[in-house]
Amino acid sequence: MPLPTVTRSLSAKLLVLTVLFVLLAEVLIYTPSIARYRLTYLEERLAAAHLAALSVEATPDMMVAMELQNELLAHVGAHAVELIRPDSRVYMLSRSMPPTVDAVFDLRGAMAPRLTADAFMALAQRRDRVIRVIGPSPKDPAFQVDMVMDERPMIQAMIDFSGRILALSVAISLIAAVLVFVSLTRLLVRPMRRLTEGLVAIRRDPDGTPPFQPSARTDEIGVAERELADMQATIRSALRQRERLAALGTAVAKINHDLRAILSTAALLSERLAESADPEVRRVTPRLMASIDRAVELCGQTMTYTRDGLLPLARTAVPLRPLVEEAGTIALAALRPDVVRPDGERAELRWNNRVPEGLTIRADAAQLSRALVNLGRNAAQAGAGAVTVMVETRPGGGLILLVADDGPGLPPRARDNLFQPFAGSARAGGVGLGLAIAREVLRAHGGDLRLVESTAAGTVFALELPPGIVVEGAARVGEMPISESPIPD
Repeated sequence: MPLPTVTRSLSAKLLVLTVLFVLLAEVLIYTPSIARYRLTYLEERLAAAHLAALSVEATPDMMVAMELQNELLAHVGAHAVELIRPDSRVYMLSRSMPPTVDAVFDLRGAMAPRLTADAFMALAQRRDRVIRVIGPSPKDPAFQVDMVMDERPMIQAMIDFSGRILALSVAISLIAAVLVFVSLTRLLVRPMRRLTEGLVAIRRDPDGTPPFQPSARTDEIGVAERELADMQATIRSALRQRERLAALGTAVAKINHDLRAILSTAALLSERLAESADPEVRRVTPRLMASIDRAVELCGQTMTYTRDGLLPLARTAVPLRPLVEEAGTIALAALRPDVVRPDGERAELRWNNRVPEGLTIRADAAQLSRALVNLGRNAAQAGAGAVTVMVETRPGGGLILLVADDGPGLPPRARDNLFQPFAGSARAGGVGLGLAIAREVLRAHGGDLRLVESTAAGTVFALELPPGIVVEGAARVGEMPISESPIPD
């Protein structure tokens, strides 16, 4: 897999995200800033109007000439000003023909949401409005100022302020993006690129790639580098071991082939011994033949296990009850009359199929039957007289097959090495491949095989199948008797 290009690299994504996040932060800052700027602008006009209105008090007859009024109002930027003193005296300045007011804004007790909404509504205006502003004087809150003014100059000032904010935001975002980009590139991107290149090289040539040299960093990147170096060493060791095991497997296969031929000859001769006139020969012949059968079984299961590898599944819609019934028939047919249980009695098996009719799943019928047959044969050879197969559903469409027997339970050695090939057999002479193969079948289906319980009263295994495997008939599961050994959640 080629490494990503510059435009698709982690560095480019970090750069773009940094710019976007800084701009987003500036937008969040701009919202209250523009509202505050508008409020400050109006308060400055109110303060100027307060000072202009006080000029009325300086005149002898409390009257100001029209020319002076117009000059004062032009300085304030208003059409009319009304100043109300605490003693209820009113000072007024007004043009001869003040325009009609389009909107009124009362700043007394105005809250932030209202001020923010008014600011953005002002920026959205496309016509020149005349507004009336009422509020306490910034010079003396005891005075109240009522002013009529044009809104357009304020909007133009707000637009200029927004432009300055935008320019500052772009500059800050670019500077921050460059600083973050350089820092993250040195701290994260380059080490991650080195790790990625090491992983790609190991995947392409696991055994021929030079050893990865981790840095002295103590953070997460340093841990990842050391883990990659350890993983590379582990993979190399595993590859060398696999090569040795492959050569050993080839030798075992050749030996196994010759050994089976020898055992077949021995089996033919053993059958002739059963016709001997010597009572002692006839007495020991069944044990000899059973030993030869176990040796043949060992050879066959070993070859099957080493040859299978990953199980290829051919999933089809399978009626579950007939599949379980057929698996029971195969398990019963696989028990030879001379196969004995640990107590010396001939192995027999009763197969109780409690799967309801009409339940259909999507699975590999042959492989799933193989897992059930292995469990049935193991139960019979361990001393069970009956095997019962039940079914339960789980939320999400999952399905569980319960395989319960009435055997003496698994010995401690078998429990300690459960599902381990060549180590988890519950009987003398067994190879322990039945459970290992059954678990591989369930895991290939996306499920698992686990031991629910194993006591002197019997053993219960759960074949867990994944959600979505049931095609139809899930409601019929509720018609079944409840299992005596339910699976714990």
